[in-house]
Amino acid sequence: MAESSDNGQGPRSRGGIAPQPLFAVAAVLLGSFLANFDSRLTSVGLADLRGAFSLGFDEGAWLSTASIGSQIFIAPAVAWLATAFGLRRVLGIPSLVYALVSLLIPFVRNYPTLIALSIVHGILLGTFVPATLMIILRNLPIRWWLPAIAIYAIRVGFALDSSTLVVGFYVDHPGWQWLYWQGAVIAPLMGLMVYFGTPREPVNREVLRDADWGGMLLLGTGVSMIYAGLDQGNRLDWLGSGTVAALVIGGGVLCVAFLINEMLVRRPWAHVSVLFSRNVGLSLVVILLYTLTSLSNSSLVPNFLSVVGQLRPEQTGVLLVLWGALPMFVLVPVSIFMLRHVDPRGVLIIGLSAFAAANLLGTQLTHDWALGDFVVIALLQSIGQAFTLLPILLIALSNSDFTRATAFAAYVQVMRLGGAEIGVALMGTWLRVRAQIHSNYIGQHIESGGDKVVRMLKQLSDSFASHGAATAPARALGTLSALVAREANVLAYIDGFWLTFWLAMIALGFVALMTRAPPGPLMPTPFGAAQALRRRLGWTRV
Repeated sequence: MAESSDNGQGPRSRGGIAPQPLFAVAAVLLGSFLANFDSRLTSVGLADLRGAFSLGFDEGAWLSTASIGSQIFIAPAVAWLATAFGLRRVLGIPSLVYALVSLLIPFVRNYPTLIALSIVHGILLGTFVPATLMIILRNLPIRWWLPAIAIYAIRVGFALDSSTLVVGFYVDHPGWQWLYWQGAVIAPLMGLMVYFGTPREPVNREVLRDADWGGMLLLGTGVSMIYAGLDQGNRLDWLGSGTVAALVIGGGVLCVAFLINEMLVRRPWAHVSVLFSRNVGLSLVVILLYTLTSLSNSSLVPNFLSVVGQLRPEQTGVLLVLWGALPMFVLVPVSIFMLRHVDPRGVLIIGLSAFAAANLLGTQLTHDWALGDFVVIALLQSIGQAFTLLPILLIALSNSDFTRATAFAAYVQVMRLGGAEIGVALMGTWLRVRAQIHSNYIGQHIESGGDKVVRMLKQLSDSFASHGAATAPARALGTLSALVAREANVLAYIDGFWLTFWLAMIALGFVALMTRAPPGPLMPTPFGAAQALRRRLGWTRV
């Protein structure tokens, strides 16, 4: 259920207890995995999709932008839609439509139709994760919150580590079509879990009557336009392209208009007043920094192994599953246990420190690094995934007004999805620019290398001479150029690890500014000995 409020802070969120909590938790698990797996389709599997649909490079780039941008467009508004229409309608009906669209896409060969279906596919997919968070806050008993939020939190790391292997398996064995058809199987199952796991709710016509449709459209459109501009900027030379400039500037203007709208409208959808708590604001900043520092897990390691190591996704996926995903089955219960008895800030420090250590270790890589050299990094990143996002969410929720979950969830989704996808786009640009800079520096050394360069070219020419003396000098020069490009890429990835290391350190600085959260159902209960000591000393706060 939900109530409308006249205090200018949006609708109040209030739901009934789920009749079958296990079904609700299953819906959270399925929805979260499906959303994060499908988000990887256009990164890990984009090359295979371009080949399957006979797309050029530019067409494939817009396919990726359309899919992710449409998710960003709808995600902030999903919590409000669930408040107004009920979770069964917001998740149940879209899950069936999503299954149908997933079934049809592999048969499409017309590009405009493919883009249109990808946009619909992304919009429907964008409802899953925000709605599953609402299931936890509105329909689960309090004792279920911590394990359910843990599932919600670790889905990112688990899906990132496992999806690379799954994408490679689908492409090599049953067929690339299963990249989409998997959703046709899982989505209806998720809808069924939602039906059994959430209570029946009538449409809240009072909330609909006072709907801030303008605010929702402004924020969703603005953030998705900014993402589209940043995603295409790496390909279209940034502000040198009118398309990129129009998307970024137009999106920024719409976001400013959204803030003005929320201050002026009678019943705002997501008033910024929900962020006025010190810990809530800091938590959202740390969520953004977490999504950026975890790019070492989602982007740097797999991309290095692909670009420099020349490995296929299924080969990289073995490393990420064995040392990234599987350890979470042990680490997450440990994280939950610690959060029941230890201040979440301490757990958060452990997680961010693990990311910082992994990223610092990544700055030592060379072109000789293979799968085995990334085992420690992957394990540290697994610790980071298990010990970072969950305590951030607990800190933010513990300092929030649960009746304002609708407005709070909007900003969480902007940071979660918008920050992550924009971060991926910016990291791509960072790596490209740094590779160009290092290539230029190495090239200058080669030009001034004199005898050493001549001697190396001669050695290469001699080795190619047996395959044709006439082409040996050209092949030697091409080999030297490839070596320069390889080393430039290695140096660029080292810079990427340095960047994510310092982002983790900045995040630790913001954690240091957080204060203890007020007592509540998500706050820890000290261990037995500590609790007895507190009682003896007369300390009542936990």
